Amino acid sequence: MVLYFSATGNTRYVANKLAGLLGDESLDLLDRIRRKDYGEIHSDRPFVLCSPVYVCEMPRFLADYLRKVKLTGSREVYCIFTSGGYAGISGILARRLFRRKGMVYKGHGELKMPRNYISNNSYPELGREEIEKRILSSHARIPALADRIRRGARLKSRHVWFFEVLVTLPVNPFWYYKMQPVGDFYATDRCISCGKCVRLCPLNVISLAEGKPVWSGKSCAHCMSCIQNCPVEAIEYGNVTQLKKRYRFDKYKYLLKD
Repeated sequence: MVLYFSATGNTRYVANKLAGLLGDESLDLLDRIRRKDYGEIHSDRPFVLCSPVYVCEMPRFLADYLRKVKLTGSREVYCIFTSGGYAGISGILARRLFRRKGMVYKGHGELKMPRNYISNNSYPELGREEIEKRILSSHARIPALADRIRRGARLKSRHVWFFEVLVTLPVNPFWYYKMQPVGDFYATDRCISCGKCVRLCPLNVISLAEGKPVWSGKSCAHCMSCIQNCPVEAIEYGNVTQLKKRYRFDKYKYLLKD
């Protein structure tokens, strides 16, 4: 069983491609996360978790869900991380999480995909050429990952140095709780009140008020699902995103012939 969460399509594509090559099923966890459904997920084959990387680790809401959900059947699990170029300590934390669930961690793979994080100017926008290059490069690597998983081999990735762990662990909580406020999100007059942003928010921090989305709470995951998937590009984040292009994997499906 291939499990995944995807905000703008990168991880969804990887998960579904892997599932097809493995002859297995894929399961989008978004709805279960939103409903806090921790009921049994059964797989006779090894579990394969496909996850984006937020601030050098698996999204915290996804990790929290995986700690609570009941995974039955196979006790083996692989992870595939999609990142904008640096997966940080994702593998180390995933290994700890799954071992505490009594599972056998079979390693992880890392795929460099187009970045979707546009609510911070610290991350430069990618041009079309670089976006296409990343998609094609990752696409070409998926069959090898599927082959190793099919054979039951461990996945190997780069060595994570101890200083990376020392730097990341204290920084991440600060970033999550202080650097990701929801108050700067807003909808412009282009909004058509479709409610798509509400349905896609994994943390349920968006609701409609008089037909317009409003964001509540102190912070969110900054997954970019709302702002990137708006069909009329009506969602902005402060004065940071007005001139930035929106990214969704579907816009680049033309690259892939199989």
